[in-house]
Amino acid sequence: MGTHIHDPEVFRAGERLPVRRDPFAEKIAWAMDGLIPIGRWSIGLDSILGLVPGLGDIAGALIGMLIVLRAVQAGIPRIVIARMMTNIAIDTLVGSIPLLGDAFDMVYKSNNKNLRIYEEALNAGRGPKAAARHYGFFIALFIGVALFVTVVVLGTLALIRTLRHAL
Repeated sequence: MGTHIHDPEVFRAGERLPVRRDPFAEKIAWAMDGLIPIGRWSIGLDSILGLVPGLGDIAGALIGMLIVLRAVQAGIPRIVIARMMTNIAIDTLVGSIPLLGDAFDMVYKSNNKNLRIYEEALNAGRGPKAAARHYGFFIALFIGVALFVTVVVLGTLALIRTLRHAL
């Protein structure tokens, strides 16, 4: 009589399930990537921290890792965690380039990307489809890096040949 038994909510086929969210991760992403509105754009603490040579980008990466830590605690698949960490690595490496990196920080918004990836993984479950697009990302990244390295090596070899013939 005093206890209430709650029946689980039943959803119909095709009906959207409630979206799982992480308010703490949302606040971090907002503070790091969108705290300061500038017209239709916004910048966050990540862009401001990036202005501090050396330590600023590392501090931004460490704060961004809090979103990754939340994803790990939620049991998100490892490939998704790797994708999130890659976003932080790209943001940190490119962000450390003077001037170009500061502009990149304002546009790339790795924390918002990671929040979206994290929440999509929370809602997708553990099936193989949930991780498939992340494998595709790494395949494309590997191919892109391999092409870049190939172009640099071939360009360097062509430059050396040209210099040899010029001497």
